[in-house]
Amino acid sequence: MTYSTSELMTIQAARLLRDGDVVFVGVGLPNLACNLARKTHAPNLVMIYEAGVIGARPARLPLSIGDPTLVSGALGVCSMYDIFTLYLQRGNVDVGFLGGAQIDRYGNINATVIGGYDNPKVRLPGSGGSQEIAAWANRCYIITPHQKRRFPEKVDFRTSAGFLGGRAERQATGVRGGGPQAVVTNLGILEPDETGELILTALHPGATLEQAQENTGWALRAAESLRITELPTEEELRILREELDPNGIYLK
Repeated sequence: MTYSTSELMTIQAARLLRDGDVVFVGVGLPNLACNLARKTHAPNLVMIYEAGVIGARPARLPLSIGDPTLVSGALGVCSMYDIFTLYLQRGNVDVGFLGGAQIDRYGNINATVIGGYDNPKVRLPGSGGSQEIAAWANRCYIITPHQKRRFPEKVDFRTSAGFLGGRAERQATGVRGGGPQAVVTNLGILEPDETGELILTALHPGATLEQAQENTGWALRAAESLRITELPTEEELRILREELDPNGIYLK
């Protein structure tokens, strides 16, 4: 059975979702992961999009958070202000899916600049609603390729808060959200320990601890009970390829 790294990350992320979860989701792999979960083990999953769509059931793959296909069949449509205040900040969102150019050892995300803020090497799209999602969602999942440049010990700019400098520092801010609970990469899964530092808790079949450590910008530790994730199933791959992204828009 062959599969791409994008398919692998999407499937592993989908498996983290629970039936009945309310998920704040964007486009790309997180969107595919949510729809895959809904078509497999989480039929009652509710997807919320930043533009103001609640309970989306898109008839085709949406190309943006404002794609008209999100509205057809949705449970409701409201303003962006309502989505953030009445749903996210009140604690009604179980999961926020996030990504970024850099994720550091405490799960802080940089999607703003590479290099110094005043004179950066690269200027990135920035936050959007991700800083609010990172602060207030009950738990956050991150999907990103496992590359050393993406996993520095400290991000160049904190766009979205993980555990800041550790769990105690995040708790002192008063934000209610639980912070990053898992980072899904093409090599494995990282989860925070009791201090908030990301450690390797799972490897995907064929990946090694040495590979993960070589592609991380800090001394990545492994959990004592390091597990191996289950291979993608034929049915999961079929749904992704034939039903969700038949044109390979995100799975190329």
